Amino acid sequence: MSTIIYCSECLKEYSFIEMPLTCECGGILSIKRNANLDAGKFLNREIWSMFRYKNFLPLDCLGDAWKGITLGEGMTPVVDYGSDFGNLKIKMDYMMPTLSFKDRGASILVAAAKKLGIKEIVQDSSGNAGIAVAAYAARAGIKCSIFVPAGNSKKKIQQIYVHGADVYEIEGTREDTAKAALNKVLEEKLYYASHVYNPFFYEGTKTYVFELFEQLKGNMPDYLWVPVGNGTLLLGCYYGLLDLKSAGLISKFPKMIAVQSHNCAPVHDAFYAGEDVVKPCVNKGTLAEGIAIADPKRGKLILQALRELDGEVLTADEKAICAAAKKLAGDGFYFETTTAATFAAYFSNPDFQDKISVLPACGAGIKSSII
Repeated sequence: MSTIIYCSECLKEYSFIEMPLTCECGGILSIKRNANLDAGKFLNREIWSMFRYKNFLPLDCLGDAWKGITLGEGMTPVVDYGSDFGNLKIKMDYMMPTLSFKDRGASILVAAAKKLGIKEIVQDSSGNAGIAVAAYAARAGIKCSIFVPAGNSKKKIQQIYVHGADVYEIEGTREDTAKAALNKVLEEKLYYASHVYNPFFYEGTKTYVFELFEQLKGNMPDYLWVPVGNGTLLLGCYYGLLDLKSAGLISKFPKMIAVQSHNCAPVHDAFYAGEDVVKPCVNKGTLAEGIAIADPKRGKLILQALRELDGEVLTADEKAICAAAKKLAGDGFYFETTTAATFAAYFSNPDFQDKISVLPACGAGIKSSII
């Protein structure tokens, strides 16, 4: 089955070659799920990276482009938290080439750009996605410009620099950063390698769920927890679960628990207001910079995924984030603050602790930590 790209609003279809930034109606583009997945082809044990699931990835239009791009991303371990929380497992997804889970999406997105013959790309990010895209662009020989909020972690910004990208530090909000990047794209007619707009990124992050399925021997957890800003991991998990069910590998979905910062929680507010779309909020400032997204462009899709997965949305305040980061470090885990926010929500909600939960460690503490 060939890869079909379509508008999530009007359903208009596009080919890989003609795929625009958004549909002419303004809708966000997605990739149509393959209804003919073969469970017998789920796993290629000879490949030691996330591309062991290549038969469940939309690679038909990319050919072998991914082979020259991959840095061995994926295959991150799952560990038990310990006796304090006997039902809690952590997927150590920061154990990646650039130290965050964003490598999953960046490897496929940059492979797509390489296949199209793109010479220069632009991306905006709070840090981790920018680092990942910069690294894979360097490997692909593609010129790269990354836009980041000026106040974000200097360690992340330095990591983008060392990969050879041009870095633009933008004063203002995360949304101001995105606007500045988009202006450059439109003015100079460049390729927008956006982890928000480009649907191939989400096809990479869905391998997080594929690995969990393999590592837990088909026994998916009761609860999947994810931090939510633009929904990069949440939607990836959702698409991965749909694929697993389509192939007959699972019969039911785990419950999705999304976590936002109390100071920037537009998805939380829309979800409990019964809205179908996410309205922009005011970002009051949060240590969890990776989810400080006041206007998630895929908000409608995030809400749909949460409701289909019987989801809930929790928030963590700044005091709880700090406390969680310190507890984690005291128990041997050094994660960045966005990951600490997810754990803060878990620690504060004992009602979810009686069944098996998996939480992602999305980024290494060396990138952004308060301790």
